[in-house]
Amino acid sequence: MPPFAARMDRIVGSATVGISNLVARKRREGADILSLSLGEPDFTTPEHVRQAAKDALDAGHTHYTPGPGIPELREAVAAFHQDRNGIPCEAGHVLVTPTKQAVMMAVLAVADRGDEVLLPDPAWVSYDPIVQWAHATPVPVPCDAESGFRMTPDAVAERITPRSRAVLLNSPSNPTGGVNTPDDVRGIVELAIDHDLWVLSDEIYQRLLYEGTHQSAAALADAFDRTITIDGLSKSFAMTGWRMGWAVAPEPAFKQMNKLQSHSVTHCTSFAQHGAVAALTGPQDSVREMRETFRARRDLMVEGLNAIPGVSCPTPAGAFYVFPRFEQAEAAGGDEALCMKLIEEAGVAGTPGSAFGAGGAGHLRLSYAASEQTLREALRRLGDALA
Repeated sequence: MPPFAARMDRIVGSATVGISNLVARKRREGADILSLSLGEPDFTTPEHVRQAAKDALDAGHTHYTPGPGIPELREAVAAFHQDRNGIPCEAGHVLVTPTKQAVMMAVLAVADRGDEVLLPDPAWVSYDPIVQWAHATPVPVPCDAESGFRMTPDAVAERITPRSRAVLLNSPSNPTGGVNTPDDVRGIVELAIDHDLWVLSDEIYQRLLYEGTHQSAAALADAFDRTITIDGLSKSFAMTGWRMGWAVAPEPAFKQMNKLQSHSVTHCTSFAQHGAVAALTGPQDSVREMRETFRARRDLMVEGLNAIPGVSCPTPAGAFYVFPRFEQAEAAGGDEALCMKLIEEAGVAGTPGSAFGAGGAGHLRLSYAASEQTLREALRRLGDALA
């Protein structure tokens, strides 16, 4: 067999997808597994959004669209970020693309071989491999439970070097639910200006915020021209299968990312874009209702986990994950071994914390995007298995 590209030795598969595949296999074999591993809302995409996509199909919107997205969607995205986040953007700054693709293209556009990209630790499992895909070096910035898993300016400043090219923000955070304060974001943007860095701001969970205030980096003074804002509809409108997201970028960065898009996915699915317009411009009740449901589930999980001896679970301020620490992880052989043990013995699947970086060691990420009945049963099983 011919050799594979050397870059593949640096890329590891997604741990969340791996756990999902394991759960699916065990369920096919007859195992009773409660999965708290995937970052996917357990709600259905709102009816008016689904209907808009159906109408678009019936109207024949099944062909190529402009590469950056249909004009009405780009306008709706720009209006959303202007009104909600105060970002001084226009439709021409919007590149419609799957959210994970937006992260990838942003990194590829700004980071080169030998560059360093600062990112939170713990962080979403795909940030590190994407940076390495660009032949750049990921530089973890510790975010600990004591600070609410915030990415602080002081921690960023300590890790900036002459090779630094970009800093990647994610607030609210996957996997921790941590939320950066406006002062955190302001301080990091000031560092980016002082050291001439790009800011890549992943704000996909911004509408699932329970405490605190969301601050978009691109809305701050002198920040828009060095900031790429990444967002989408997967989490806030339960549209994970639609692959509908976007990047909002200053014109030079937009042009570079659009070049990459033209040679990869070309554009997002035509009729799905019409559904996205309906999501952004139509009724928003479903978002509020889902957020309040998640808030109640969060409180249930935090209380239930902290009642289990040896488990410590801070209260996340956003997203739909808890990130508890387990004293039992060391005796089990680490958080990955504990995760496998709980799947086998308790029938509860989470994701090992170390999959999200060194700062996640000893933790598990548990998603509360599941029914209250499922969460209560999962807590009961975890308590019995860890007793």
